[in-house]
Amino acid sequence: MNRRAIAQGLTKTLNASVNEVLASSQQCTDSSALRLGITGAPGVGKSSMIARLAAYRANKDKQLSILAIDPSSPLSGGSLLGDRIRMADLVDNPDIYIRSLPSRSANDGLCNNVPALIKLLEDADFSEIILETVGVGQAEYAIRNQVDIVILVMQPGSGDTVQSMKAGVVEMADILVVNKDDMAGADIIYAELGEIAARGGRLEGWYPKVVRMCARDGKGIDKLSEAIDQAVAWQAQHRDVELINAQRKRYQLQSLLERRVDELLNAAEPQLLSDSVADCFSHIAGAIKD
Repeated sequence: MNRRAIAQGLTKTLNASVNEVLASSQQCTDSSALRLGITGAPGVGKSSMIARLAAYRANKDKQLSILAIDPSSPLSGGSLLGDRIRMADLVDNPDIYIRSLPSRSANDGLCNNVPALIKLLEDADFSEIILETVGVGQAEYAIRNQVDIVILVMQPGSGDTVQSMKAGVVEMADILVVNKDDMAGADIIYAELGEIAARGGRLEGWYPKVVRMCARDGKGIDKLSEAIDQAVAWQAQHRDVELINAQRKRYQLQSLLERRVDELLNAAEPQLLSDSVADCFSHIAGAIKD
């Protein structure tokens, strides 16, 4: 693993403009690498769980990469990138690569150019790629199109189950994890999720697995890994590769269009916004074609 080359490539790709991304030959389609998406509300222990999971699944025959996305300040644009701190135990693991990324202008829980970033890691021959989102909500709909398996992490006593059901988030997940299961209320949320899973998931014939664990001491990490393998085996028989490729291409196209509009608005002369909305729209639409 050439860590320096990977780091330089990720930095260049993250900072690439829309035109630079379009000029590259990267096509974000289905590949042999397994993409795992980890999502959940802040504070539920996503990073700690990822650290345990990565250490458990990585070995000399299966190198694993982690893209951990941290929210950027809407005012300063800065980001703490604290996920790497919580995964410090993995830094010296020769089979794991970790990179924290700022969300920047992305508003969907991911970051700029995430399809191209994932493609770069696939080209670096990682067997598995873990993508951690900023938070919960809109992120699930974005990450759903970029990964093979979505893992939703919750904890007891936070009301996550009800809120996630209202937002339709649970329906997007392939695996439901109750972390911190040594806390009061773990039995209740586990039972609630079990009832939800029994009604079926986003794919006909697949019933989401519900896993209890405690990332702090590693309890249940074997069960989570087993659930992932079961989901992979099921998808190998049922996944629609053409549909997956179309969805990933659509997401990349839409995200590039949104960023291009932002670039043009930021670069526009102040007097442009003194025109009517229709005139502004025509100007921006014309600039996109140029």
